[in-house]
Amino acid sequence: MLKHLTIPRGPIELAADLHLPDRTDDSAPLRAVVLSTPGSSVKEQIGATYASRLAAHGIAALVFDPSHQGRSGGEPRDLEDPYRRGEDISYAVDALTVNPAIDPQRIGVLGICAGGGYAVHTARTDHRIKAVSTVVPGNMGTSFRGFQLDGPPAALDALADERIEETRSGELNRVNWLPDTLQDAAAAGLTDIDTTQAITYYRTERGSHERSTNRRLSRGDSLLLGYDAFHLADQLMTQPLQVILAGRIGNTGSYDTGMRLWKLAPNPVDLMVVDGAGHYEMYDEPEYVDAAIERLTTFYMNNL
Repeated sequence: MLKHLTIPRGPIELAADLHLPDRTDDSAPLRAVVLSTPGSSVKEQIGATYASRLAAHGIAALVFDPSHQGRSGGEPRDLEDPYRRGEDISYAVDALTVNPAIDPQRIGVLGICAGGGYAVHTARTDHRIKAVSTVVPGNMGTSFRGFQLDGPPAALDALADERIEETRSGELNRVNWLPDTLQDAAAAGLTDIDTTQAITYYRTERGSHERSTNRRLSRGDSLLLGYDAFHLADQLMTQPLQVILAGRIGNTGSYDTGMRLWKLAPNPVDLMVVDGAGHYEMYDEPEYVDAAIERLTTFYMNNL
């Protein structure tokens, strides 16, 4: 069962989908999980793939479009603000706690790719979240700092100059998350398997969605450069943790990020490496997603 929701978030609303198990007995409140999805994605993509399968296994799952993206409110559009992404998760928890079908003491979070870092960052201080799982987790701060050929300080200087020009002109700059086509990637010399699989998922019929724009407001990059998803996690995130990783180690950094999180966490409970899977194959390849869902279900049943 799928219910479309709007979640109040201050002056704007988040668009969300609540995936519910099919059941005949509505008397017992359900376990529930909030999904924190990859950067650039909307709720109908990776989030729906995992949420629908969790619901089929008896766990309610709420997936939402982040502020400034998809069907959710917020201006300017296409902003990737890691701090607002964390706040979005807490507002989604709010929505579950007032839903009579949900047990407010049995709410977890599932973060995928960049959403894994956002989930951890939120769970550190929002202890209404009782269990944390991540699939191919990313720390956007670490990733963005690593992308800067001349180093983060030089990138921040350039972003400062760019924002001055934007403020004067009133025109906001947007950049691609990924090349729009495989041909564009090849022309830029980006032929590695992870870039190819990312484009094949996000920019073809396989996984594309009209509201996943592949555009990022560049002024948000300064926030990402200063972000650390795991700051104080070793002291504050005491909830049970599960980490699910792709066995083929590519250039996304998610394997190293996941292992760092595993070693950092005060309460690591379950670590899974999915043999043969690449980062983006964990988004929708049935063999790999089904293996992750089986392990996720066990984790949430035991810890929520």
